[in-house]
Amino acid sequence: MRSAVYRGPGDVRVEEVDRPQREASTDAIVRVTHTAICGSDLWFYRGQADRDVGSRVGHEPMGIVEEVGDGVRRVEPGDRVFAPFVISCGECEFCRRGLHTSCVDGESWSDHGGAQSEYVRVPHADGTLVRVPDRYADDEDALESVLPLTDVMGTGHHAAVSAGVDAAEECVVVGDGAVGLCAVLAARRLGAKQIVAVGHHEDRLSLAEDFGATETVLDTEDVDAAARVADLTGGGADHVMECVGAAGAMELAVDVCRPGGTVGYVGVPHGTDAEGLPVFDLFSDNITLAGGVAPVRAYAEDLLGDVLGGTLDPSPIFTKTVDLDDIAAGYRAMDEREALKVLVRP
Repeated sequence: MRSAVYRGPGDVRVEEVDRPQREASTDAIVRVTHTAICGSDLWFYRGQADRDVGSRVGHEPMGIVEEVGDGVRRVEPGDRVFAPFVISCGECEFCRRGLHTSCVDGESWSDHGGAQSEYVRVPHADGTLVRVPDRYADDEDALESVLPLTDVMGTGHHAAVSAGVDAAEECVVVGDGAVGLCAVLAARRLGAKQIVAVGHHEDRLSLAEDFGATETVLDTEDVDAAARVADLTGGGADHVMECVGAAGAMELAVDVCRPGGTVGYVGVPHGTDAEGLPVFDLFSDNITLAGGVAPVRAYAEDLLGDVLGGTLDPSPIFTKTVDLDDIAAGYRAMDEREALKVLVRP
């Protein structure tokens, strides 16, 4: 089969590799029909994060079940399914608590063929896979709206939940990548009355407005973004979502959070450590820091219901589509900020 393989910074290639095989009764094999390139993939692509040369990449699979083991009960061959970015059993104490990303048997897609591939092996198929109802199995518009539930929509929702966003509340979203934009959608879904989106790109902030942001702040060298947010919110917000992971984004999130408020953080940490975290500001203003890697599987069914019901549509985050054979062009487009998020069709 064909699979995207990391060969070094700036070098992702499609290569022929062995098709995955079932190894346990709880496994399924899924033929991937849709996947995507994630902003977090750019860290290794740019050489800013460690990655084994020769490893397969991708973690956002959607497709058709081809085979199941004897122990699989919830899906069967022919079912349309999608899967979160972390494999989880669905049965351990952490999965039962909704912390699927801390599953005691959790695994990475890179260990099972990579999601930017023609096929993936799915361990713990019953705990990992989410079935799409048959009536939508071939509805391309619906499927493109569902695909972000594998990662960025669930992650944006986790930011909003962690920040405590509720109806008639004011909130701020720091970051205008796919996760930040999905956090705007999540805040609107939860009923926030004011959503201020902060980012570095006018076109993305325009999409944030389409998604429900009531105000936007273009963060440039000439703009004091914290002061601008304070002006718009009357001194800051009780609920702030940090959706970047960089030290500067975390500092801004804490700056615009009101005393006693909460910062929900979901950006993959990069350049942020104990010394860079504004711990004294958190301490002095009694600001709660909540969040972390998003347990996307915990939110999947609720979000899927809204997507299929027509009240939630994150598909506009896909601004470029490529075939698997052209995935290198997709990585370049995201690296050069020519695309917000790339949909890949194996």
